Amino acid sequence: MKEYLKKFETMSQYQVYTASTEYITPNVSYIEEDNTLIYNDRKYLTFKALENGTFKFSGSTTANTLSYSTDEGTTWTPLADNTNTPTITAGNTIMFKGTCTPQNNTGIGRFSSTARFDVEGNTMSLLFGDDSEGKTSLSGKNYAFCGLFSGCTTIVNAERMNLPATTLTTSCYNSMFSGCTRLTTAPELPAETLATGCYGSMFSNCTSLATAPSLPATALTSYCYGGMFSNCTSLATAPELFATTLAASCYRDMFSGCTSLSVTQKELPATTLEAYCYCGMFYGCTSLTESPILPTTTLVSYCYYNMFRNCSSLSSVTCLATDISASNCTGSWLVSVASNGTFNKAASMSSWTSGASGIPNGWTVQDVTPPTPTYQ
Repeated sequence: MKEYLKKFETMSQYQVYTASTEYITPNVSYIEEDNTLIYNDRKYLTFKALENGTFKFSGSTTANTLSYSTDEGTTWTPLADNTNTPTITAGNTIMFKGTCTPQNNTGIGRFSSTARFDVEGNTMSLLFGDDSEGKTSLSGKNYAFCGLFSGCTTIVNAERMNLPATTLTTSCYNSMFSGCTRLTTAPELPAETLATGCYGSMFSNCTSLATAPSLPATALTSYCYGGMFSNCTSLATAPELFATTLAASCYRDMFSGCTSLSVTQKELPATTLEAYCYCGMFYGCTSLTESPILPTTTLVSYCYYNMFRNCSSLSSVTCLATDISASNCTGSWLVSVASNGTFNKAASMSSWTSGASGIPNGWTVQDVTPPTPTYQ
């Protein structure tokens, strides 16, 4: 058994105990460090300054109030729109709470800072203030955290940030960390029921992000992962994708421009596709040498369009499709891949064309017989 650490309300002490998994509380954020599990129970969204600096929030209005505390929640001070907080010295923290309601696709507002910082604690404190504990639904709050840290080049570590929502809404986390070029770690994303565009561009252009969070959802919605990690040029390993129920454009451009990406899961599990579902998914992943196995037999319009375009190192593709008659289902999908490679196709398939929208010229073609399903 592992040792587990539970933080006290003061956040200055830890309780250590040995426990089995029955002690793990659902819908609560835990962080594993040095083979221990830390119960992440900061009630309020909290920034820890890594150097002296101030913070600013754009979005506070008479109906969208935000307050901060520099003494661990003992006293709170309203923060006016686009106004700097007092200087927070390196090693100290500042907490935030509010009763913010997103008005449009700008969400509730945007944080910026003059110094590097880590973020931890419960994001729900921005929406529900002191009543944020136990809140797991963003229902009725479309665009809730859209762009919350977009363009903030001073945020470094978000591993201990708690995004507890299991009921998501349209574009709720869209572009949340887009352009955070110093961000190295991401928060956990526990939701298994998604919403349209919920994670769209969430980490786009996070050029220092090397590890992606787990994505446990098995049923997707349109654009839910669209551009989620686009241009994350330090990301080397893609997260495992469990979804078997797809939606239009669900993975569109998800890893486009991830020039360090070299490892994906062995096989994409979905066997029924939707229009544009994998369109541009790995566009420009110049370190990718082998595609995941694509087991679907019947393709749909634009499902693989541009999927591996400009993957200049790609030299092995396994696609078991036997019906590629849908419009542009493989259009330009293998433009500018390696000049020599191996294409593994279904043995019964005889209608592949040659070229960048079919099997690349100069590649070796091999027949694959899918295994016969076994039933118990």
